[in-house]
Amino acid sequence: MVVESLEPPVQGSGTPRYHESGNELSRMRSTSSDFSDWSSWLYTSFLSMQKNRGRTSRKRRRKQFSSVHSNRVNQSHKLEYIQLKKWLKERGFNDSNLRPAQFADTGRGLMTTKAFQAGELVISLPEKCLLTTGTVLNSYLGEHIVKWKPPISPLLALCTFLIAEKFVGEQSLWKPYLDVLPKTYTCPVCLEQEVIRLLPDPLRRKAQEQRTAVQELYTSSRTFFSSLQSLFTENVETVFNYEALQWAWCTINTRTVYMKQSQRECFSREPDVYALAPYLDLLNHSPNVQVKAAFNEQTRCYEVRTGSYVRRHEELFICYGPHDNQRLLLEYGFVATDNPHSEVYVSEAILLKHVCPADEQRNMKLSILKDHDLLENVTIGRDGPSWRLLTALKLLCLGADEFTYWKKVLLGDVISARNEEKSLNIAAKIGFSLIEEMQHVLYQISQMKKDKVNLENQLALVEALLLEELTILQASAGTMCNLQMAIA
Repeated sequence: MVVESLEPPVQGSGTPRYHESGNELSRMRSTSSDFSDWSSWLYTSFLSMQKNRGRTSRKRRRKQFSSVHSNRVNQSHKLEYIQLKKWLKERGFNDSNLRPAQFADTGRGLMTTKAFQAGELVISLPEKCLLTTGTVLNSYLGEHIVKWKPPISPLLALCTFLIAEKFVGEQSLWKPYLDVLPKTYTCPVCLEQEVIRLLPDPLRRKAQEQRTAVQELYTSSRTFFSSLQSLFTENVETVFNYEALQWAWCTINTRTVYMKQSQRECFSREPDVYALAPYLDLLNHSPNVQVKAAFNEQTRCYEVRTGSYVRRHEELFICYGPHDNQRLLLEYGFVATDNPHSEVYVSEAILLKHVCPADEQRNMKLSILKDHDLLENVTIGRDGPSWRLLTALKLLCLGADEFTYWKKVLLGDVISARNEEKSLNIAAKIGFSLIEEMQHVLYQISQMKKDKVNLENQLALVEALLLEELTILQASAGTMCNLQMAIA
């Protein structure tokens, strides 16, 4: 088998290398007065060339090639992917440029079989392959949904279809796709309460809101589920149980692409923008790539184009958006390593904990900050405290004789050296307190891993998030130290 290089061509890499070798020969010819020295060098070079052609060298090259590929394992030979590709081909999709693979860092994903140039079309999935509310309405569920009042949401329609199709198993027309969907998810709605308690605020609060929203969706949908009893021989409470809805909700929340549908009277007024895209949804997220992804009205296909060069035999990524790790964990159930969009959130409680409670103007200051939305999305990044954090602290640190200048603080003006120094010192204290808090939680996780083996994956997810945030805080501490020295 001929194996091509996995490295992209480097502009001008071949010619300069050849000239360097030629220059070396010329230099040795001109400087070597002893012919035996020249012959000795030539003979040594010959032996080296012969060595590189030998069995040991071939083994060495195979070993190096193997190590390059050790982080990816082709999965296209597996039955579920063979059946999926066959099913997609019947619907008009035939692709030979991507293969399912298992990657050491990201898990399951898609590997390229050729190099892609920037702007090149990498996947074009026909409309027939997409699962939308239109698919649901054209199914056996359609007449039940149209008759039901009040109208259900597009989200519930998709959830209902997924649950029903998964339940019928072999009889489902979507079985090849259902077979490759994850059996479980790691979104907060699926995490145990003792794991959720380890999450940093405000993610912990948002995770609880997510769980409540899904539980309320299930409770409010049970009457609709009961109306579908005629479609099943089993009791619908067995088919549409909470665990089934949780799985379907996570599938839609984590795997759909944006595809706006026209408003239908049979659905509630919630946006109908979900589309499940088989095979395409095997693409993993990277915060460092740029792609163009959208439904093409002319070709009637959902298309993805690369924004940069992609090498052959590399994992192909898409970008879900400039999301920080807390957002990624909340919405998709994973954390991205070295995420450039990640920051550490500072809750209002932590902020106020470090500000003097005896300040008589404190309530007025808090009212101003709330009116200007400066108590939400307050963060610390790798390069130090955010503008929102510093602005909030500068306002909270205004002395009684400086309070009249609060509008200038919001405009970014310097009020006094004392105010600048005090606000920066408090920002540093907040950073260090968050470091101590995260180290404490990480210790808790290490202990829980020993006692709660069944929660190992969930704990590892929270641990990854906290380690990333700890790295950010440590980098920020160095930045703030330099800032403090500069104004001292």
